[in-house]
Amino acid sequence: MNATRTAFHAHCRDGLDALRAEGRYRDFAQLERDAARFPVYRQGGRDVTVWSSNDYLGMGRHPAVIAAGQAAMAAHGAGAGGTRNISGTSPLHAALEAELATLHGMPSALLFGSGYVANQAAISTILSALPGFHVLSDEKNHASMIAGMRGLPGVTRHIFRHNDLGHLERLLAAIPASAPKLIAFESVYSMDGDIAPIGAICDLAERHGAMTYLDEVHAVGLYGATGGGISERDGVQRRLDVIEGTLAKGFGVVGGYVAGREEVVDHIRSTASGLIFTTSLPPSTVAAALASVRHLKEDGALRARMAGPARLLKRKLDEAGIARMPSESHIVPVMVGEAKAVREVARRLMDEHAIYATPINYPTVPRGGERLRLCATPFHTEAMMDALVAALRQVLPKAVLRQAA
Repeated sequence: MNATRTAFHAHCRDGLDALRAEGRYRDFAQLERDAARFPVYRQGGRDVTVWSSNDYLGMGRHPAVIAAGQAAMAAHGAGAGGTRNISGTSPLHAALEAELATLHGMPSALLFGSGYVANQAAISTILSALPGFHVLSDEKNHASMIAGMRGLPGVTRHIFRHNDLGHLERLLAAIPASAPKLIAFESVYSMDGDIAPIGAICDLAERHGAMTYLDEVHAVGLYGATGGGISERDGVQRRLDVIEGTLAKGFGVVGGYVAGREEVVDHIRSTASGLIFTTSLPPSTVAAALASVRHLKEDGALRARMAGPARLLKRKLDEAGIARMPSESHIVPVMVGEAKAVREVARRLMDEHAIYATPINYPTVPRGGERLRLCATPFHTEAMMDALVAALRQVLPKAVLRQAA
């Protein structure tokens, strides 16, 4: 008998039993995406309306994006053939990086296989560059950012209260002026739907000699004159040192990237193991993403259509007495506040109403902050919203519902 294997298997079973008991065990709903009918999916023989897709603008179904991916697949095959250094860099990769650099008003950009890898690799590479780095991290930063900060020799991590400029400044003031410092934060926080004061954080960074690293994952494609995110909308792109983004949400494809000063991006390209030892994005994926970025740079009308449905959904929830967080963005969180309860709400929405809304629980949000995370895309109709609100009135715990206006 292998004692290590026996102990490990028992640990796995016990851990899974604990997750089930808490209501935090994760089931993956099997949903078949129908490009022609988004946000309606198929499950078995029925239609399901999905309210949790990160394809915020439906670009994953756009004809130009699909055509570009199909043409590249036919011309270049299914895979890239290797890492960026071996054989995984094509003119398509270079063109997309140039397009992304321009999108963010930066001299250079670098592609990664995902937004998670981009954050983990870029942040850890930056923090490993100089001895004694201090990183100041918003308490609600994404797990991928945290993964890039943890366990690095000689690096000190400080966590500042969410969007709290006073707390951030006190932490900065307590660090020796000569020590290297990096402030890492997001523009749109995906679980709360609120937005960081980017310009004010840049002011603090300049005052205290710190670099800035901004995650624009939930904003690229959606905000700004050309889809460059909140930093473009607020006119502060060039004040930032590194901007990280994804191709998997507003742009509707897959992949991640960073943009910044040429020497910074080149240093990451040359030393980040998450890039050097990972197979490159396939040419078909890159071509589809390139078509999406180029289209959204010009299609401000589609971005403008995002705001209306979000406002309408918020108003309908408010009028129905359904408690939601005061989101500033397109993300609309509905609070439930308990793991088993939010799981049961999501189950009933799916089983009884053919509506899919992802239950969000710990560790993605703090215990007691369990919620449904909704997003109204330009393709969600008012009738779909009315059906969602009526269903929520039936399945949400009574303690969560206010008296309808």
